[in-house]
Amino acid sequence: MKNRRGIRETTLQALYAHQAGNEDREHVIASVIKPKVEDDKEGLRFAERLFLKTLQTAEIADNEIEKHIENWEINRLAVIDRLVLRMAICEFIHFDDIPPKVTINEAIEIAKKFSTAKSGRFVNGILDAVLESFSDENRMTKSGRGLVNQSPDNQKSR
Repeated sequence: MKNRRGIRETTLQALYAHQAGNEDREHVIASVIKPKVEDDKEGLRFAERLFLKTLQTAEIADNEIEKHIENWEINRLAVIDRLVLRMAICEFIHFDDIPPKVTINEAIEIAKKFSTAKSGRFVNGILDAVLESFSDENRMTKSGRGLVNQSPDNQKSR
């Protein structure tokens, strides 16, 4: 896989196209993701899976975001911030091989690039809170070296 950040950025663009244009999933994959990633088979699989899983878990992600935003309504968040958060929460849930710190760092950088000046700090704060909540509730399924910073009694067995 060439460049996961670039693939995540393409996936964000696909999520935005899907939401803004109300386009069919397969059309978005064919018109946004494949042209940018088609020469990288592994990267294409990652982008398609991230796109589809993010759409599938959007409601779960939105519920988690709502738990951690204070004095704000989720529908008032910047669209890009919301999509970046959904994508990162999807990685927490469905991508066991990606360390949470990598997910958070990538989300911060993408938010800073595509959204507002304050988006990086906002995304960092929300994702830190979601990660802590997932860990406290034993909802993290990640295991292996460097994937989680939990005490052995707080880790979920597989």
